Amino acid sequence: GVLIKGGVHLENLGVLTAIAFDKTGTLTVGKPKVTDVVAVIGDEERLLTVAAALESRSAHPLAQAVVMEAKRRGLIWGEAGKVEAVTGKGLRAEFDGQKVTIGNAKLFDGEPLPEIIQQQATRLEGEGKTTMLIQADGQFLGVLALADTPREEIREVLERLHQLGIRKTIMLTGDNERVGRAIANAVGLDEVSAGLLPEDKVKAMEELGQRYGQVAMVGDGVNDAPAMARATVGIAMGGAGTDVALETADVALMADDLSKLPFAVALSRASRRIIRQNLWISMGVVALLIPATLFGWAGIGLAVLVHEGSTLVVVANALRLLAYK
Repeated sequence: GVLIKGGVHLENLGVLTAIAFDKTGTLTVGKPKVTDVVAVIGDEERLLTVAAALESRSAHPLAQAVVMEAKRRGLIWGEAGKVEAVTGKGLRAEFDGQKVTIGNAKLFDGEPLPEIIQQQATRLEGEGKTTMLIQADGQFLGVLALADTPREEIREVLERLHQLGIRKTIMLTGDNERVGRAIANAVGLDEVSAGLLPEDKVKAMEELGQRYGQVAMVGDGVNDAPAMARATVGIAMGGAGTDVALETADVALMADDLSKLPFAVALSRASRRIIRQNLWISMGVVALLIPATLFGWAGIGLAVLVHEGSTLVVVANALRLLAYK
């Protein structure tokens, strides 16, 4: 269930001191659901219809969650035009004769947010939910809140990684600090870096590399690929990952199963131990045979036999990894 794209990546897995994780689709199951629809102008159905019209033009998991909720309520909408995607922030488009903007608070930098919008967003984010603000022709219509479920096995995975010698586990997320911290506390992560755009994740990986040395990045999306390329080892969630993430990654967890990550790290450390043992065996035999042959303690035939025998010992020692659990 683990694809390792080369010997160097197998070895690098064994020297990791820290691992960074993307949040959505990696630490969480990647299937967010709309939990709250808070309309401050108009009603909930109008707010959700406008949001769905824009988000239907996006393939992002949060966008699809909004569309699913609108369909569940039986809402119908027309197509939005002149759609502009703002990476890591949201969408702008024309819908129903209005200029509509939907996204996180960073999309509205420089604009004063109404107090009611700020209050609702703060309350929802404090509950660990991701918020979307919706604005039409300069007026804020309301807030949508979405929540994703942490993977069931994640806490156990993180504990096992710590036991294997991983000193720090870090979340890198484009979500806000309150949401990131709520998820991190729920699963047992050490650090959170929130509000990151794709380029910010690359800078964060560089900083983590300076602080901890050998750092891996685990992700599943297009936005994670640059950070994965910057990491000592890039690890992709194979089942749910995008083609870009899988192509960029050095290691792929093929079954979308994070419980395979401790196995891969432990296997790498076992492999490094075997490599060191084999080097000592090989060099030790050579160190004994050279003087033994030079001083006549052993004939050349015996020396060749012992040397070839040591090769078989090395191979047999390495093959023990096939039975590694």
